[in-house]
Amino acid sequence: MSTGLWILLAVILVLIFANVHIVPQAAAYVVERLGKFQTIWSAGIHVKVPFIDRIAKKVSLKEQVLDFPPQPVITKDNVTMQIDSVVFCRVFDPQLYAYGVERPVSGLQNLAATTLRSVIGAMELDQTLTGREVINSKMQAVLDEATDPWGIKVTRVEIKNIQPPAEIERVMTTQMKAERERRQTVLEAKAHQEAVVSRAEGDKQAKILAAEAERDAQIALAEGRSKSITMVYQAQAQGLESLKKANIDESVLRLRGIEALKDVANGRATKIFMPSDIANVVSTLGVVGESLGIGDATPVDKTAAPAPKPKLDACVDEDTSAGGKDAAATTAAIDMDVSIRDDEVAPPRPDPMDPNAPSL
Repeated sequence: MSTGLWILLAVILVLIFANVHIVPQAAAYVVERLGKFQTIWSAGIHVKVPFIDRIAKKVSLKEQVLDFPPQPVITKDNVTMQIDSVVFCRVFDPQLYAYGVERPVSGLQNLAATTLRSVIGAMELDQTLTGREVINSKMQAVLDEATDPWGIKVTRVEIKNIQPPAEIERVMTTQMKAERERRQTVLEAKAHQEAVVSRAEGDKQAKILAAEAERDAQIALAEGRSKSITMVYQAQAQGLESLKKANIDESVLRLRGIEALKDVANGRATKIFMPSDIANVVSTLGVVGESLGIGDATPVDKTAAPAPKPKLDACVDEDTSAGGKDAAATTAAIDMDVSIRDDEVAPPRPDPMDPNAPSL
């Protein structure tokens, strides 16, 4: 093969490899043929015709973030401030993007600045500071509609920063401080009110509970006294019933009378109760002198009668502890009280000299 053929073959291979293009993902190439739009190459491998086709523009289909510098704007109430915005957009038609407008990013920046001035000019300062969502939505709607012929889709607009004048910042700071102090005062007043109410409620509940406790105690005490009186009368009734069943005769009554007169004649009685058969009793018992004042009368002893002493416990000695001595004394007092009560409710003892008395 001659040298010329080798050179021709090499030139053909160079032309083929030079006109083979690989389009990456999320990209599009605008191809012109002889200066006229021919087609759009999407992601993949493509071959163009040498010296006829050319790649006019490479377009990225990714979403772009355009951060524009702050723009001076004037609000409805004539306050000048600096506002910068961020625009999120993407190319949805590479052909319109390539042929729709010269320098589309610059055109979008100027359009965003004019739209921002128009939106802020219809709002007051307070609305501007608190209505960012309203500003974002209005700007997105206007920019999206205006950039459709450019093949650009505006997906989102965000207000990045709002910088009011220094005088306005000082006034806002003072206002914010006053508002916080007002809220603090209101919260403290509410807390004090709640504390006073809670304390009053607590006092009320405490008094109610104390009154209920006092009422329950009085009721329980009254019920206890009622039951005690009932039991005493029941015991007396049972004692009388026992006396009735014992068939007590005149001799037993006489014996009980003698025992009663022993207490009367101990020199401490100031009154003497005479039965209806006073003549028989006086003649029988020999108390004529005491009742009529004849003979040797016994003077009345007005001193206090000696109290009966409790029995001492044989197990208590000098080595017994104080607690043991107290327990023994308590037990002896209880035994004595029980014996006294037994004597009060016990039936009269029958006369052993009476043949008709029941045997014990």
